[in-house]
Amino acid sequence: CICNCVASGHCRLSSHIPDVCKTEDCCLGIDEAGRGPVLGPMVYGICFCPVSKKDDLKDLKVADSKTLTETERENLFQKLDEARSYIGWALQILSPNTISTSMLQRSKYNLNALSHDTAIGLVQYALDSGVQLTEVFVDTVGPAEKYEEKLSQLFPGVKVTVRPKADSLFPVVSAASICAKVARDRVVKGWNFAEQLGEVDSDYGSGYPNDPKTKAWLLKYLDPVFGYPQFVRFSWSTAQTLMDSKSVTVHWDDDDEDGEKAAQRQNNRSMLSYFSASSGANDQTPAHQPHRFFTDRRLKSLDAL
Repeated sequence: CICNCVASGHCRLSSHIPDVCKTEDCCLGIDEAGRGPVLGPMVYGICFCPVSKKDDLKDLKVADSKTLTETERENLFQKLDEARSYIGWALQILSPNTISTSMLQRSKYNLNALSHDTAIGLVQYALDSGVQLTEVFVDTVGPAEKYEEKLSQLFPGVKVTVRPKADSLFPVVSAASICAKVARDRVVKGWNFAEQLGEVDSDYGSGYPNDPKTKAWLLKYLDPVFGYPQFVRFSWSTAQTLMDSKSVTVHWDDDDEDGEKAAQRQNNRSMLSYFSASSGANDQTPAHQPHRFFTDRRLKSLDAL
């Protein structure tokens, strides 16, 4: 079954590799779900079957997952699973935290590069598992010609076809699209909030940045110091804009100036002040209770080293 992946990382799920896929020439489709939302993971999926079984796959009436209802997708995924004697699939679930930390690391690594590397990893997984790949069909990310050339060089001997809207052109890509979308829906519905937020409001709309319900949810669950739960892609501009306008402003100390004095000049607080024993409290004011970030990790303030 498809389960929730670790919130801070990523995981791969896969079906049994049909024996026939190890002995006959096979085709493979690649597609993703959840590229644009500010909430939840992105899921890449592959689906493969013998070239001789293309018509059988087509007869299952698979279609682009975006044109189907959730119930229709679930039913089609069940049909794909029931055809396990000749159809296989694999999924790579990239958590919101993985996406954002990848995009914000010092060396440039954008969403297209992350998508390409994930797709390449899944094709390599199929080959390593013994699938006799001769054809690969991919829904494009970036310029189709460059992506097709890149994949063809990486996998010599495999005929690669990269096309826009491939999920509506090739049934094997449609099948991959269904696997990816079903997995993302299940992960989102069953998301385990490690931040212990209590009863979390699940009415966050579509998860896309321009959805008013999504924006309201982001505002509701924005912690003024620690930002968002790991369900949120904090690198998305929508999330960053809200953090810039609603979060506590602090001064990050560096080696070039005295942090406390510099913060005072800007009528601000130094970041180090949040780690002091009293966080600014005086004798008449009780010390603030430590945030769950510290209590969960059993962290305590030190007056001296």
